[in-house]
Amino acid sequence: MADKVIAGITVNVNAEGYFEDPSQWNKEMAIEMAREYDIELTDKHFEILKYLREKYLAGEQLTIRKVGNSGITDIKGLYQLFPGGPLKISSRLAGIPKPASCI
Repeated sequence: MADKVIAGITVNVNAEGYFEDPSQWNKEMAIEMAREYDIELTDKHFEILKYLREKYLAGEQLTIRKVGNSGITDIKGLYQLFPGGPLKISSRLAGIPKPASCI
């Protein structure tokens, strides 16, 4: 576990940069972390981040297919919103641990 300052707040992250404690997350942190990926977050991005947080906190397993069937976006749209690893990147930006389905 390591400390990292994101949007002026010190949070606990693991070696891959995923939050250890999702309750430390806020939207400003997501915006700052998204810049590392050259992503400018839109309302659609935040809908997905909210969905991921809700499902994670409910104890559900997260997969790209599940997000694609969420009604928010399809799988192709998810790849367009979060290029280069949509579930890994979106989970990190949502302040939740990396899903088990991600390698």
